[in-house]
Amino acid sequence: MSGQINPSSTDDLLPREQMLSMSGLAFLVGIQDGTYPLPPIAKTLNFWFHEIAFGKVALRGAPQFSGFNLLGGTHGGWYATVLDSSLACAVQSTLPQGSVYTTLELKLNIIRSIPMGMTVEATSQCQHTGRSTGISSGEIRGVEDGRLYATGSTTCFIMTP
Repeated sequence: MSGQINPSSTDDLLPREQMLSMSGLAFLVGIQDGTYPLPPIAKTLNFWFHEIAFGKVALRGAPQFSGFNLLGGTHGGWYATVLDSSLACAVQSTLPQGSVYTTLELKLNIIRSIPMGMTVEATSQCQHTGRSTGISSGEIRGVEDGRLYATGSTTCFIMTP
Protein backbone atom coordinates (compact mmCIF):
# COMPACT_ATOMS: atom_id res chain seq x y z
CA MET A 1 0.00 0.00 0.00
CA SER A 2 1.39 3.33 -1.01
CA GLY A 3 -1.03 5.37 1.07
CA GLN A 4 -1.50 7.68 -1.93
CA ILE A 5 -4.75 7.40 -3.86
CA ASN A 6 -5.33 8.98 -7.26
CA PRO A 7 -8.64 10.83 -6.79
CA SER A 8 -9.62 10.19 -10.41
CA SER A 9 -8.94 6.44 -10.28
CA THR A 10 -11.05 3.58 -8.94
CA ASP A 11 -8.15 1.10 -9.14
CA ASP A 12 -8.22 0.79 -5.35
CA LEU A 13 -11.85 -0.36 -5.35
CA LEU A 14 -13.14 -3.87 -5.94
CA PRO A 15 -15.42 -3.97 -9.01
CA ARG A 16 -19.08 -3.79 -7.94
CA GLU A 17 -19.96 -7.05 -9.72
CA GLN A 18 -17.26 -8.91 -7.81
CA MET A 19 -18.38 -7.43 -4.48
CA LEU A 20 -22.02 -8.41 -5.19
CA SER A 21 -20.96 -11.99 -6.00
CA MET A 22 -20.24 -12.76 -2.33
CA SER A 23 -21.84 -12.35 1.07
CA GLY A 24 -21.09 -9.23 3.10
CA LEU A 25 -19.07 -11.30 5.55
CA ALA A 26 -16.93 -12.89 2.82
CA PHE A 27 -16.24 -9.47 1.31
CA LEU A 28 -15.15 -8.00 4.67
CA VAL A 29 -12.95 -11.00 5.49
CA GLY A 30 -11.31 -10.55 2.09
CA ILE A 31 -10.50 -6.94 2.95
CA GLN A 32 -9.09 -7.92 6.34
CA ASP A 33 -6.85 -10.65 4.94
CA GLY A 34 -5.57 -8.43 2.11
CA THR A 35 -7.30 -10.24 -0.76
CA TYR A 36 -9.31 -7.07 -1.51
CA PRO A 37 -8.18 -3.45 -1.09
CA LEU A 38 -8.94 -1.32 1.96
CA PRO A 39 -11.54 1.38 1.38
CA PRO A 40 -9.82 4.64 0.37
CA ILE A 41 -11.24 6.43 3.46
CA ALA A 42 -9.48 3.89 5.72
CA LYS A 43 -6.14 4.80 4.17
CA THR A 44 -6.89 8.51 4.38
CA LEU A 45 -7.93 8.45 8.05
CA ASN A 46 -5.54 5.69 9.21
CA PHE A 47 -7.83 2.86 10.31
CA TRP A 48 -7.99 -0.84 9.47
CA PHE A 49 -10.02 -3.99 10.07
CA HIS A 50 -9.02 -5.79 13.25
CA GLU A 51 -11.76 -8.38 13.83
CA ILE A 52 -14.63 -9.55 11.65
CA ALA A 53 -17.36 -12.04 12.51
CA PHE A 54 -21.00 -12.42 11.56
CA GLY A 55 -22.73 -9.39 13.10
CA LYS A 56 -19.60 -7.97 14.72
CA VAL A 57 -16.80 -5.76 13.39
CA ALA A 58 -13.86 -4.14 15.16
CA LEU A 59 -11.73 -1.51 13.45
CA ARG A 60 -8.52 -0.08 14.87
CA GLY A 61 -7.03 3.27 14.05
CA ALA A 62 -5.05 6.20 15.28
CA PRO A 63 -5.85 9.82 14.45
CA GLN A 64 -2.97 11.66 12.80
CA PHE A 65 -2.30 15.39 12.61
CA SER A 66 -4.41 15.64 9.42
CA GLY A 67 -7.44 14.48 11.46
CA PHE A 68 -7.21 17.31 14.01
CA ASN A 69 -9.41 20.38 14.25
CA LEU A 70 -8.22 23.98 14.57
CA LEU A 71 -8.14 23.67 18.38
CA GLY A 72 -5.68 20.77 18.24
CA GLY A 73 -8.11 17.97 19.13
CA THR A 74 -9.35 14.99 17.17
CA HIS A 75 -12.01 16.25 14.77
CA GLY A 76 -15.52 14.89 15.35
CA GLY A 77 -15.53 13.77 11.74
CA TRP A 78 -12.73 11.31 12.52
CA TYR A 79 -14.80 9.71 15.29
CA ALA A 80 -17.91 9.72 13.08
CA THR A 81 -16.19 8.17 10.07
CA VAL A 82 -14.42 5.40 11.99
CA LEU A 83 -17.48 4.55 14.08
CA ASP A 84 -19.82 4.77 11.06
CA SER A 85 -17.52 2.37 9.21
CA SER A 86 -17.55 -0.10 12.09
CA LEU A 87 -21.31 0.21 12.64
CA ALA A 88 -22.22 -0.17 8.98
CA CYS A 89 -19.78 -3.03 8.42
CA ALA A 90 -21.38 -4.90 11.35
CA VAL A 91 -24.63 -4.71 9.38
CA GLN A 92 -22.84 -5.59 6.12
CA SER A 93 -21.38 -8.71 7.72
CA THR A 94 -24.95 -10.08 8.01
CA LEU A 95 -25.98 -9.38 4.40
CA PRO A 96 -26.45 -12.16 1.86
CA GLN A 97 -24.81 -12.24 -1.55
CA GLY A 98 -26.09 -9.49 -3.83
CA SER A 99 -27.11 -7.01 -1.11
CA VAL A 100 -25.60 -3.62 -0.30
CA TYR A 101 -26.30 -0.94 2.29
CA THR A 102 -25.98 2.75 2.91
CA THR A 103 -26.07 4.66 6.19
CA LEU A 104 -29.52 6.13 6.74
CA GLU A 105 -28.95 7.57 10.22
CA LEU A 106 -25.90 7.94 12.47
CA LYS A 107 -25.88 8.88 16.15
CA LEU A 108 -22.57 9.76 17.80
CA ASN A 109 -21.68 10.67 21.39
CA ILE A 110 -18.11 11.88 21.89
CA ILE A 111 -16.93 11.34 25.47
CA ARG A 112 -13.35 12.64 25.33
CA SER A 113 -10.59 13.61 22.90
CA ILE A 114 -8.36 10.92 21.45
CA PRO A 115 -4.69 11.96 21.62
CA MET A 116 -2.84 12.11 18.28
CA GLY A 117 -1.33 8.74 17.36
CA MET A 118 -3.14 6.79 20.09
CA THR A 119 -4.61 3.53 18.81
CA VAL A 120 -8.30 3.03 19.48
CA GLU A 121 -10.75 0.28 18.63
CA ALA A 122 -14.24 0.88 17.24
CA THR A 123 -16.29 -2.22 18.02
CA SER A 124 -19.83 -2.63 16.72
CA GLN A 125 -22.53 -5.27 17.02
CA CYS A 126 -25.50 -5.66 14.67
CA GLN A 127 -28.80 -5.88 16.57
CA HIS A 128 -31.16 -6.33 13.60
CA THR A 129 -31.03 -7.07 9.90
CA GLY A 130 -34.33 -7.08 8.04
CA ARG A 131 -35.41 -6.83 4.41
CA SER A 132 -34.83 -3.07 4.22
CA THR A 133 -33.01 -1.92 7.36
CA GLY A 134 -30.18 -2.96 9.63
CA ILE A 135 -29.39 -1.54 13.07
CA SER A 136 -26.16 -1.66 15.04
CA SER A 137 -24.50 0.00 18.03
CA GLY A 138 -20.90 0.41 19.00
CA GLU A 139 -18.19 2.25 20.86
CA ILE A 140 -14.65 3.51 20.54
CA ARG A 141 -12.22 2.52 23.32
CA GLY A 142 -8.51 3.01 23.77
CA VAL A 143 -6.52 -0.14 23.03
CA GLU A 144 -3.93 0.57 25.74
CA ASP A 145 -6.03 2.38 28.35
CA GLY A 146 -9.45 0.74 27.79
CA ARG A 147 -11.15 4.12 28.27
CA LEU A 148 -14.39 4.93 26.48
CA TYR A 149 -13.95 7.70 23.88
CA ALA A 150 -17.26 7.59 22.00
CA THR A 151 -20.48 5.62 21.51
CA GLY A 152 -22.83 5.48 18.58
CA SER A 153 -25.55 3.72 16.66
CA THR A 154 -26.74 3.50 13.09
CA THR A 155 -29.65 2.54 10.94
CA CYS A 156 -28.66 1.30 7.49
CA PHE A 157 -30.86 1.04 4.42
CA ILE A 158 -30.44 -2.38 2.78
CA MET A 159 -30.79 -2.70 -0.99
CA THR A 160 -30.57 -5.37 -3.65
CA PRO A 161 -29.38 -3.69 -6.85
